[in-house]
Amino acid sequence: MSKSSRASRRRRGADAEALAAAYLQRQGYRIVAQNFRFGRFGEIDLIASKGELLVFVEVKARRSLRFGLPEEHMTARKRRAFLRAVKGYLLEHGLEGVPCRFDFIAVDLSTTPPQLRHYEAAFGSEEAL
Repeated sequence: MSKSSRASRRRRGADAEALAAAYLQRQGYRIVAQNFRFGRFGEIDLIASKGELLVFVEVKARRSLRFGLPEEHMTARKRRAFLRAVKGYLLEHGLEGVPCRFDFIAVDLSTTPPQLRHYEAAFGSEEAL
């Protein structure tokens, strides 16, 4: 993959995360953190709160649906990495036992304006931690 390809992908990812963060804020969520990386174990795109609930959000975007919907690209391996990063975040911030949920936001960039689909409690549960 060329440098320009990687840069374009990162830019598209950042744009999709910004759209998702703005959407969550309009829904009454407060953005707590973005792009939290737990070593080599995984990354969390967005961390938000709503009341006492901490919400960990994975964002996937596609500029074309030629290779499927964004939802189809959240593999079991990616879910495991996401949950490892969540565990790391909770441990690092002393938040074990805090109620949390794992959401997924799909961003379809092939439409104007882009379409977002928010899946609450999309995968796993607190017991997965």
